[in-house]
Amino acid sequence: MGDLTFVDVCSGAGGLALGLERAGFVPRLLLDIEQYACDTLKVNRPHWKVLNADLLDFDPMDHPEVYDVDLLAAGLPRVQSSATVTRRSSDTEIRLIQATAYLVHAVQPRALVIENVPTLVDEESLAPVRDFLHKELEHLGYELTWFILNASDFGVPQDRKQGILVAVKHRWAGAFLPPRPTVHQHLSVGAALAPSMRSGGWPDADRWAAQATSVAPTLVGGSKTHGGPDFGPSGTKAKWRRMGVYTKSFGNEPPGPDFKWDPSLGNDGLVRITVDQTALLQGFPPDWRFAGGKTARYRQVGNAAPPPVGKALGQAVAQALQTPSPPHAGYTSSP
Repeated sequence: MGDLTFVDVCSGAGGLALGLERAGFVPRLLLDIEQYACDTLKVNRPHWKVLNADLLDFDPMDHPEVYDVDLLAAGLPRVQSSATVTRRSSDTEIRLIQATAYLVHAVQPRALVIENVPTLVDEESLAPVRDFLHKELEHLGYELTWFILNASDFGVPQDRKQGILVAVKHRWAGAFLPPRPTVHQHLSVGAALAPSMRSGGWPDADRWAAQATSVAPTLVGGSKTHGGPDFGPSGTKAKWRRMGVYTKSFGNEPPGPDFKWDPSLGNDGLVRITVDQTALLQGFPPDWRFAGGKTARYRQVGNAAPPPVGKALGQAVAQALQTPSPPHAGYTSSP
């Protein structure tokens, strides 16, 4: 088998696509509804074919390059869990999941990866969504595996759980195994951000990094209706403050030589992290550039799939698709 190919829908800032690229996949088409996200993809990978379009309106017959691909990847907008799943605010998210399943009907990739909230895997209120996917995909010859990954287990300095569905055609399904953690010791916020914190000449960078020994709380990008960049709910902000981080806004650049870090002074003594630094906490490389202003950039970062997780998923799928005459393991699913 030559180069493995993929189509990526709801691509966002390219976290999943970048990970798949690192796993050896070559993209045929990336699609996203947000212009800033498409601009981000184009500035970082000018050779990728990027389409600014709504998945709900996408017709694969107009884009024949999406046929005969190895993988369809979808980092879909987060579905709401529990009681909120039936509210109007979740209609679009559910419709995008349905559109992905219908695209599988048309494209018939050898494998499908959907990345979303962990509750999609096992919460009872989302059972109808799982049932729909099983009904639509199993009769097409796919076997479905549901599982949850935490990005911190793959070298990402963030406590970020992701619900994953991998559906693989019967011929290769028996060889698929969910990725196993790639690190034995989690990367801390301090270790991840220390070089960036030093870059402006801040003398307290190492002292700050030495006490920021945990992974970051989950970054949340929000939506167009959610407002500006935000550190999240009060409990999340409290975790950041315990690491000496200011939580009312993001900084524009790393601290300079005159900044004195002293949490005893209250907000004035806390360090501000930048949007570019949050991208490091998502596992993006330092040279990955994000289009738009601060709000648009952080929204892309917070909503992204961490590239190291994308790479691990890609490697697991690639291993299955490249296994000659794999043993048939039968249907697998988490509860």
